[in-house]
Amino acid sequence: MEQEYSNILVGIDGSPQANYAYECAIEIARRNHAKIYAVTILQNSTYDLVGFGQVSESANEHLIQEFTRLHAEIIDWAHGIDFHDVESKIIHGNTRELMTHLLPEKYSIDLIVVGQSGLNGFERFFIGSIADYIIRKAPCDVMVIGPQK
Repeated sequence: MEQEYSNILVGIDGSPQANYAYECAIEIARRNHAKIYAVTILQNSTYDLVGFGQVSESANEHLIQEFTRLHAEIIDWAHGIDFHDVESKIIHGNTRELMTHLLPEKYSIDLIVVGQSGLNGFERFFIGSIADYIIRKAPCDVMVIGPQK
């Protein structure tokens, strides 16, 4: 039995893993005539080795500008390979909650595509892997994309 998908969610964070997951998600969407929701989620706190801290307003504005540029690039890239059914969003909130519950429900997501964590073991111990959480809690299929070869 071949699984068909209509609405695919992929997280965009600028990492090589996320970029490759986006490329793979587009190919899946193309085969299924599905729509891609490319999402960046900005949290109000960041993690450093000391602990969690608030992001300053100027740093937040800088992040929004950088991710707005990145989203324009990924949309242009998709159009350049003749794929046009991509909706791009930059959202503030809790990454785990949005990727696992709120966005899948809002957009009837039937597949979430994530890149393997780029965290080392130490970082994963302290902040956890978003991909691990999504795999355990998502209401739909999840595809984890390994490193590009």
